[in-house]
Amino acid sequence: KGVIGTITDKKIALGNKKLMEQAHAVISPEIEKQITNEQILGKTVSYIAVDGIIQGYVTITDAIKTTSKDAIKILMEQGVEVIMLTGDNHNTAKAVADELQLSNFKAECLPQDKLNEIERLQAEGKIVAMAGDGINDAPALAQADIGIAMGGLGSDAAIEAADVVIMTDEISKVATALKIAQKTHTIVWQNIIFALGVKGAILIMGAMGIA
Repeated sequence: KGVIGTITDKKIALGNKKLMEQAHAVISPEIEKQITNEQILGKTVSYIAVDGIIQGYVTITDAIKTTSKDAIKILMEQGVEVIMLTGDNHNTAKAVADELQLSNFKAECLPQDKLNEIERLQAEGKIVAMAGDGINDAPALAQADIGIAMGGLGSDAAIEAADVVIMTDEISKVATALKIAQKTHTIVWQNIIFALGVKGAILIMGAMGIA
């Protein structure tokens, strides 16, 4: 949600709207309108409250990489259902999802919400892979059938909880990892079938007195 503390006897809160509600901070219509406009542009906004009164806000924006768009497109072409789970506000999440051409996303997610979504998908019989890099992703990474930590900027908690660690922050590597896993799976089964076939042939030949 954010952080709270005390500076020279003043109670300071910096974080999202849920934190402001927790701090009983009053948000003026003017500030709310400004923040909504920022969120529509895909920016993450943190409110700043002093002694329960909103004094301003900080906006954070992270440009979406072209490689990320390409990776999501490749995953969807491979038949993977891609869902974005984020702690961001709905307006911010929608702006990002629209740019990524994602129709499925869930906003304002706390760690428990991400975990619940993974469990819901698994209850539907789906095999779920979760990619994340933050401490708040760790419970969902641990619950997923395949937890993928983005090691480039990933927290220790995320890396510890994951099954696979991508050593960069390039989401495109997730699609590459999937291709490698599928190819490895195919080769393993080919080897098993070949080995069983050879053993079966030898047993038949032995039973016929040929070998």
